[in-house]
Amino acid sequence: MGAYVFKLPDIGEGIAESEIATWRVEVGDRISEDQPLVDMLTDKAAVEIPSPVTGKVIELHGAAGDKIAVGGRLVTIQLDSATIEVDETKPAATQSSANEVASRASAGEPASSRWVPDAVADSTPVPAAPSVRKLARERGIDLREVKASGPAGRVLRDDLDRHAAAAPAPVAVAVEDLREPVVSAQPAVQGDDGIEQIKLIGLRRKIAEAMQRAKQRIPHFAYVEEVDVTELEAMRARLNALYPDRPRLTLLPLLIQALGRAIADFPMINATYDDEAGVVSRHRALHAGIATQTPAGLVVPVMKDAQRLSLWQRAAELRRLADAARAGKATRAELSGSTLTITSLGALGGIVTTPVINAPEVAIIGVNKIAQKPVVIDGQVVVRSIMNLSSSFDHRIVDGFDAASFIQRVKALLEAPTLMFIEGA
Repeated sequence: MGAYVFKLPDIGEGIAESEIATWRVEVGDRISEDQPLVDMLTDKAAVEIPSPVTGKVIELHGAAGDKIAVGGRLVTIQLDSATIEVDETKPAATQSSANEVASRASAGEPASSRWVPDAVADSTPVPAAPSVRKLARERGIDLREVKASGPAGRVLRDDLDRHAAAAPAPVAVAVEDLREPVVSAQPAVQGDDGIEQIKLIGLRRKIAEAMQRAKQRIPHFAYVEEVDVTELEAMRARLNALYPDRPRLTLLPLLIQALGRAIADFPMINATYDDEAGVVSRHRALHAGIATQTPAGLVVPVMKDAQRLSLWQRAAELRRLADAARAGKATRAELSGSTLTITSLGALGGIVTTPVINAPEVAIIGVNKIAQKPVVIDGQVVVRSIMNLSSSFDHRIVDGFDAASFIQRVKALLEAPTLMFIEGA
């Protein structure tokens, strides 16, 4: 009776370690090949790690919240063969996508993918070029399962592409399945003095680490401006009344319209900065990140190509993304790739906020609450709907003058909203 020491494989994204979100098995459990063992957390998603073998769990090398290095011991499984201990370095699992989980589960499909470690696979080498072998490792493909079309049974790159295209849908882990262990996997420690200590793990720790990195590495500066949104609110109300069968318009679709127009003149705002490489990438498309509070913590689903959508398409997409995020069903693609983030606390927005930039972006637009205020216009005191925009910028990339000019452009568009829809205005 031997033991198989299963090590954490490379799960992609270039990460060196991953956090245990929740175990799917316990010591003493009998498990079968492809059975889910553990959910590992990356910066953006959960990754389900299946078992490569059949046997009995005899040791778990870590608890929820612990970080395991790639190649580090994960679980020991009792086998009927000699002890095996290998460094599993090729990808063994697929990225989280709760939407895929839901569709696969409803169709009765198993949420698993086969992965054969080198240590237990047939040792006969498969003819393939080194570049093809490297690509297969990166994709988590066992060359023995690929139909070769090259001479003498040689596997070609095209064979890998065809194999990947014909492969079953990837394993997915619903975020709602992780919510309880992610948020409260570690029991609170109650001291004699009544102090409750809670270890930060899972998504909450990822948020904390991201915020800390952003504040440590990015020299923030804030710019706050009052915006008279009286006409904007009136237009929004008229549009909702005229088109009751369309998605209800909130402020955000209109704000995105103004941002999309403004970044054409200020491309340095709609940018990302790789500070390690020293490279700024300016983006033509506005991929608007929408900071969203969920039961598991703050996430940022992304509205891709937001500048191309109509107001009602934006309204529908905002609702869809927010619902998916709060239900834990946003896919990794929907949580990645933003170029400019909008954060709003709605009715709780206060007077001024100083939002933290969503790295690697170089700016974040904060929306404060709308309030009725007395304003002097042409010597007369009138009541207007006033809202503050509280935005933060990366001073390494954005100068104060450019930030102020950008916000003033957005302000002008919001205060005369018809201009947002006139080309050249």
